[in-house]
Amino acid sequence: MRYQISGKQIDVGAALQTHVQTELNEVVSKYAQRPTDAQVVFSKSAHEYVCEATVHLSTGLTATARAHATEIYASFDLCCDKMEKQLRRYKRRLKDHHQDRSEPVELLGASSYILASEEHETDAEPESLQPIIVAEMETKIPSLSVGEAVMQMELAGAPVLVFRNEGKDGLNVVYRRDDGNIGWIDP
Repeated sequence: MRYQISGKQIDVGAALQTHVQTELNEVVSKYAQRPTDAQVVFSKSAHEYVCEATVHLSTGLTATARAHATEIYASFDLCCDKMEKQLRRYKRRLKDHHQDRSEPVELLGASSYILASEEHETDAEPESLQPIIVAEMETKIPSLSVGEAVMQMELAGAPVLVFRNEGKDGLNVVYRRDDGNIGWIDP
């Protein structure tokens, strides 16, 4: 597994890198068969250290965890505990669904746009109805079952996930509702 350990305006020493590789490798190898790479980023927010970890699995799914503490090692240990909990749930769900994906998730390319927010005065009329595009990026849309899409959304900690439904070959959306349940849009 490849590791990318970095810090945002923080010097990450060799001892911390060794600790991260050892602990993360132990957690990931326990619950995931073929992890491909892991990215760990340390940063500082006021008086606390923040650790963000992302592990990409060969199945195409991604697990993300984030934690903060007053000590840098403690922030990583909390983050690692969250990652272990997510991977344990992921493995349990795979067993519960009796579904072990043998091939990687197929990804479709798509364009993603960031639109400028319009802050107009209450009396001013907008010049046009066309939004201003701030950035255009390439994004990937995975081909998943509905259960895998919900699992991927929860692993990534995302509020919404667009995916191609393997069963029907159409684009679908799963999202977290305000009441805590999961919504599924199947056009």
